[in-house]
Amino acid sequence: MTAWPGEHYTNPVLAADWSDPDAIRVGDDFYLTASSFGRVPGLPLLHSRDLVNWRIVGHALDRLDPVGEFAVPRHDSGVWAPSLRHHAGRFWIFWGDPDRGIFRVEAPAVTGPWSPPLLLKEGKGLIDPCPLWDEDGRAYLVHGWAKSRSGVKNRLTGHRMSEDATALLDEGRVIVDGDALPGWFTLEGPKLYRHGGWYWIFAPAGSVETGWQGAFRSRDFFGPYEERVVLAQGDTDVNGPHQGAWVDTRDGGHWFLHFQRRGAFGRVVHLQPMEWGPDGWPVLGDNGRPVASHPVPVPGGPREAPATDDDFPGGRFGPQWTWTANPAPGLTAPPGGAEAGADGLRLVCRRTPHVHDLRRLPSVLTQRLPVGPVTVSVDLSLDAEEPGARAGLTVLGDAFSWIGLERAADGGVLLVHRFAEQVAERERDAAVPYRVEDGRARLTVQVTADGRCGFSAAAPHARASGPEFAAVPWRWVGAQLGLFAAAPAGEGTAGPPGEDRAGLATFRRFRVT
Repeated sequence: MTAWPGEHYTNPVLAADWSDPDAIRVGDDFYLTASSFGRVPGLPLLHSRDLVNWRIVGHALDRLDPVGEFAVPRHDSGVWAPSLRHHAGRFWIFWGDPDRGIFRVEAPAVTGPWSPPLLLKEGKGLIDPCPLWDEDGRAYLVHGWAKSRSGVKNRLTGHRMSEDATALLDEGRVIVDGDALPGWFTLEGPKLYRHGGWYWIFAPAGSVETGWQGAFRSRDFFGPYEERVVLAQGDTDVNGPHQGAWVDTRDGGHWFLHFQRRGAFGRVVHLQPMEWGPDGWPVLGDNGRPVASHPVPVPGGPREAPATDDDFPGGRFGPQWTWTANPAPGLTAPPGGAEAGADGLRLVCRRTPHVHDLRRLPSVLTQRLPVGPVTVSVDLSLDAEEPGARAGLTVLGDAFSWIGLERAADGGVLLVHRFAEQVAERERDAAVPYRVEDGRARLTVQVTADGRCGFSAAAPHARASGPEFAAVPWRWVGAQLGLFAAAPAGEGTAGPPGEDRAGLATFRRFRVT
């Protein structure tokens, strides 16, 4: 969170990986969703009263289908670039699964219950859908294309849609062809609106690293469309201002939320002032340049930020956490024995052939790595008795590093720090392991503004462990903070859970400061 009510805010307003944001206003409330790719639960939902201070209120998708395909991490698949709308008293979210097609869910309230996903258009490479319900009762849908699946990109396709969003009413046609626009490439991420008698499509182009935000308008949904670049980096440090949402305020103000790719931290969210110029075109930021700071859109809102800290009350984790794949049954255990009702997350050390590669482990519990500098810490106790059982705190991307505890062959517990670079297929030691007498440690990662991570532990005395690790993103996903428990391949868990806490690791007091 980067502003207080009544003051100027500073971008980014969401300084973590809230990729491909879309937002709406309903009354005095603003709501936002973002891409979740292969993480579960999916379709995160955030609430704000001022477009600057946001909090997580839940998710719209409990699991990913087909369940078996998403039983392993697949960060290039799943939920891509959703659009959020409010129509006929209901909330609607549309998204593209690049391997299956365009889906949508609906709910009477943002907190649900959300309907099961409905496949609206089947096919490969169908991404970035956005609906529009027009004043005359007609409904439309626009979407983009992923060349990796379809061989097609740089074009937007439009459809007539049934008013209840259960079917598309035509075969669709290309309404904007980026190949026909000099200098335009990788046109994607369309958001569809109606304003001033025009159909408007806000859509970025030119790639997430160095591209720009475009606007298109037409008197007819199917075109032809005029185009204009309305936001570009210019002389600022906001590279490739990309894909977002036009939102109005009750007092008639206009604002635009978009993302910026920020290295290991993923796609962070910026807020731009917006107005409609005398020629009828939108003017974003400072005459088309991203602003670094600006007065808060709606003064007096509550001071909020997406949750990061967690005491795991009653053994439960908060909505900021997601699994790296559809969770299998029995990944967590309730508090028991002498600690019944106590706080603490008890993860089962499940056996896996991928114990030495966290990138392939489906049972890592993750949350977004916030832009540094930050310090991340958690208390860990390892009770699993199986040799090789381990648990820890990780910074996880296409490369990863973790610090934690491992049961040694002689029954003792070791403090270990391991890592794997991007090209490596398994981890190796980043520091020499050392013995921990009581099987407990406080684990810490210090993250710099450029994503360098210094690992340390207190068990019982604090000391640094190994060289710095440079965090990297994870395919389309920014680097993740993760908690995990695992054991070498075999049958069952690493010791029967419920018997003297064998087979378990317990995490307490997770903090990001």
